[in-house]
Amino acid sequence: MRFLKVLFWLLLGGLVAGFVIYNGDERVNVHLWSGLIADFSLPLLLILVFLAGLLPVLLAYHALRWRMRQRITGLERALNDLRALNAMPEPVPASVPASPQPALPLGDVQ
Repeated sequence: MRFLKVLFWLLLGGLVAGFVIYNGDERVNVHLWSGLIADFSLPLLLILVFLAGLLPVLLAYHALRWRMRQRITGLERALNDLRALNAMPEPVPASVPASPQPALPLGDVQ
């Protein structure tokens, strides 16, 4: 599986490198507010736009993953506590000892 992951990233890197080499000298004018014009390289602009779209989704994914991991940890802790309670033997009720009768001497009969 790791091989396929590495192969995928190498192919993606090769595609990006080929795009940059082929379109490296292309310039794009981006019209901003108040008549400002920004002059960007096409590959740089596309990479920036890709990252601007990827990063918020990636952050949301990692936040969700962290939250689920915390939730699972809490549930596992609660489950272990319940297992520990069930594994403990039930306490044996202590029998109340009968109050001892005072011993009467043999000569005293009532």
